[in-house]
Formats: sequence, structure tokens, C-alpha cells
Amino acid sequence: MACLLRKIQINIHTSPHTAFFSILPQTKQPLKKAAFLFYFTFCILHSSFAQDSCGLRISLLTCAPGAELYSTFGHTAVRVSDKSTGLDEVYNYGTFEFDEDFYVKFVRGKLLYALSVESFPEFMYQYQMESRSVIEQDLSLSCAQKQELYQRLRTNALPQNRHYRYDFLFDNCTTRARDMIDTGATAPVRFKNLLPLKPLTFREHITVYLNKAHQDWSKLGIDLLLGAKMDRRSSNTEAMFLPDNLMMAFDSATVEGKPLVASKQTILAVPSLATESFFFTPVVTFSLFLLIVLALTLIKKRWAQTAVSIVDFLLFFTLGLVGVLLLFMWFGTDHKLCANNYNLLWALPTDLVAAFLVHKRSGRVQLYFKIVFWLTVLLLVLWPFLPQQMNIGFLPLVLAIALRSGIIANRKRNADKRI
Repeated sequence: MACLLRKIQINIHTSPHTAFFSILPQTKQPLKKAAFLFYFTFCILHSSFAQDSCGLRISLLTCAPGAELYSTFGHTAVRVSDKSTGLDEVYNYGTFEFDEDFYVKFVRGKLLYALSVESFPEFMYQYQMESRSVIEQDLSLSCAQKQELYQRLRTNALPQNRHYRYDFLFDNCTTRARDMIDTGATAPVRFKNLLPLKPLTFREHITVYLNKAHQDWSKLGIDLLLGAKMDRRSSNTEAMFLPDNLMMAFDSATVEGKPLVASKQTILAVPSLATESFFFTPVVTFSLFLLIVLALTLIKKRWAQTAVSIVDFLLFFTLGLVGVLLLFMWFGTDHKLCANNYNLLWALPTDLVAAFLVHKRSGRVQLYFKIVFWLTVLLLVLWPFLPQQMNIGFLPLVLAIALRSGIIANRKRNADKRI
């Protein structure tokens, strides 16, 4: 045994592999077999430890939607941990500063989002309080790739780098995490197609979330403010602007031919706080409004005519306000998704002035409401074919507009017949 050890010590200085195998012919067959198995196992373990000797662990956190509108679409963050040093941080691209100009910046589309860094326990406590489940995907990256990614995250978190101009579709907390991992892996991440045979539009993608959360009125507001750009079909990469879509994409993604995700587990499982739909959905509410307007129109009593006159003013005044808002969101803000809004075909900004003239019987007033009537009828005919998907909740309201504008446009003629 002493001679054997001595020979190993002499040869190992020249070549470890040559030194090891040079002693095998001098040993018996069982010992030779055991030595080979030992060496083979040692090489595998050594290679494994060498590749991940840094001890870093980087994972993608996907958080379930919450009860509030801002959290309806879920959230994405990146976790970096290292047991040997006690490091356990979460890099979160979804934070913003609430200052005195917050609402002005938000409305005008100038609100800056930022990358923040918080401890993992603090991050998880927040989502436990909001009753939002969290799924973690461990990334199967080499030690060098993890170090590179971690360094990029730290650099991006510096005060001069942490802010960015938020874009709901193309530059948000989810796309930032995806791009950081994609570029930080030093090798390109290959994503498999996750889209159906007929790809969804951006509006259809978010409708899935809104319907699941029973956010009927929120969906109405989003469909009102966001224009035809939301109705373009998304590409596979663009569909990853939503957290669940990115999580599914990571499940089948590869880096250098190997799966990107080493393991996937639910680290926080809590019941969802999503509520059931209220009975008074937009369709129900505006349908009731249409029935009331129709009834007041048909009833010839003085009180009914007085009531419908008030309804006319309130209806067209409100439509005018909505039209002015849509124009402002289109031309007065940086919200690119508010452009090309076909809701302006029924929410006319000019109604804001016409509302104060609705009781006059002048020819100009009659002509204006005749134009409104035929424009509304044309809109109803072309409803399914417009470049922008219109919310079905507005349909009873548009019918009410057609009804009252038609009545007002012919009011003078009807009065002359009674005389």
C-alpha cells in the first residue's frame, strides 16, 4: 500500500488521469473495477461542483393576480439567493414613487417605474397579506451565467439606472425580468411558441385576466380608454408581457440546448380573493337605462316628458365629457395605447355643447342631432367589423343615443303636425 501511494504521488504531478489509470494494471480485477467507479463518480461530482461553485441561486417569481385593479394581471420578480453568504434578495421592477405630482404624471403617462431591491421575507409577507400565491422557477444556469446576471441586476438597481418609462405592453415589470434573464444568461434563451393556432390580440390577452377576476367594470373602463392598437395580434415574444404567459414560456425555454428551468414549485399557496361578478354588470346597467329611456319616450304624460328632457341633457353632456377625455388621452398624454380610439364615434366631444341646446327647436340643432343619429346607426351596422373591438356593455347605451338623437332630430316636424 505504501508503494501504491508513493507511485500515485509521483505520477499525479505529471497528469492526474495518467497517474490514476497507470496503477490499474497493477491491481486485481475487483479492485480495478471499484477504483474505476470511484474515479468516474468523483469526476462527475467534481464537474458539478466546479460549474456551480459560486453557490448562487436565481429564480423567477410569478405572483397570482390580486383583488385590486393594479394587481389584476399578476406580477413578476427575480430572486437571488446564496445560502453560504445569507443573501436572499428580490429584484422588483414594479415599484414607483408616490409624490405630490403622482396623479398628474400617471394621467399624462409620464410616471416613472423603478427597480427596487427588498429582502425575500419582506416580499413574501406582502403577498401573503394580499392572499396572492407565488410560484418559483429555479433557473438552470451555469455559475458564470448566474454571476453575470446577478451583476447586471445590481448595476441596474443603481440610482442612476433604476428608473424606466413604463409601457403596459412592451416595457413593464414582466418584460424587464424576461429581458434581463435573456441577456444576462450570456447565451440566448430559446422560447418555444406558446400561442394558439390563431394568436390572440393584446386586448384578448388581458380580457382573459379580467374575466377570471370578474372585473366587468374595469374591463369596460379599459376598453373605453385603450384604442385600436390593443387589437393587433401579439407575437410569441410580445405575449410574454403578462406574468402567467412568461411563466409558461420559461417552462419550455432552453439555454444552449438545456432546459432553462431546473425545478418549479409553489412557495406560497393561498386562496384567491377574486370576487364574483355583481348583478349590475355594464350590460345589465345600460340595458336598464335603455329601457327607462324607451319608457319615458313612449309615455306622453307631462312628467315623463320633463324627465326625458333631463335625461337628454345629462346623457349628451356626459357623452361630451367622455369624448373630451378620450381626445385628451389620445393627443394630450404619452399613453400610446389611447390613440386611434373608435369610441369617439359615439362619445362625441361636440355633445358637450349640444347638451345645452338639446331643448331648442332651431334648424341647426335639428341638423346636428340628425347627423348624430345617422352616425350612430352606421356605427351599429359596422360594430362587428371595426378595427377596434368594442365592449358589448356599450351597445345598449349606443342604442339609447340613436333613439334620443332620432327623436330630437324630428321633434320640430312632429310639433308642426300636431298644430
